[in-house]
Amino acid sequence: MNNSAMTDKSLAATIDRRAFVAALLEQFPDALVVSGLGSSSYDVFAAGDRHGNFYLWGAMGGSTSVALGLALAQPEKTVIAVTGDGEQLMGIGSLATAAAQRPRNLAVVILDNGHFGETGMQPSHSKLGTNLAAVAQACGVPVTMEIDHAGGLDNLCRQIRDADGMVVARVRIAPEEYPRALPPRDGVYVKNRLREHLGFEPF
Repeated sequence: MNNSAMTDKSLAATIDRRAFVAALLEQFPDALVVSGLGSSSYDVFAAGDRHGNFYLWGAMGGSTSVALGLALAQPEKTVIAVTGDGEQLMGIGSLATAAAQRPRNLAVVILDNGHFGETGMQPSHSKLGTNLAAVAQACGVPVTMEIDHAGGLDNLCRQIRDADGMVVARVRIAPEEYPRALPPRDGVYVKNRLREHLGFEPF
């Protein structure tokens, strides 16, 4: 597929990010959820605050790495990273690192609107031709998906439950801005809450 075709398909995306994230997390009430910079954290918080949520307010590029660490430390838990195309592009190497570690309980859901939403909706590399699902596949991720309609949610949930390996899904969302749903800003509180949720002492 050439770059112009990829751009056209991205522009045609109509998935409502808030509804998609809410429906996804509803299917995994016990999952540990790591949310990336900005809108991804707003989406996760809007779906319902949980003690198993870990919001990365300003650590751009870090969500997949943090989720990988959790997945390796908590192999009996489902771990879901919810991030955006801009944030995943900044942490692109984390896909290769995660693939090399071969976690069986990690899913990375990339909400791709083709824009850097937190800095003014400038076009991202994704809109200009970078296919993050293809990048993940090239890194060795065993299950990669591209979702361009809401009906793809069922297959994503099935893969997260049943796949024998890491899952990366690129979800083409509409380039719309939603009212901000702001999770707790206190990083120490969010960290300690997650530790307590996992049965560890806070520090």
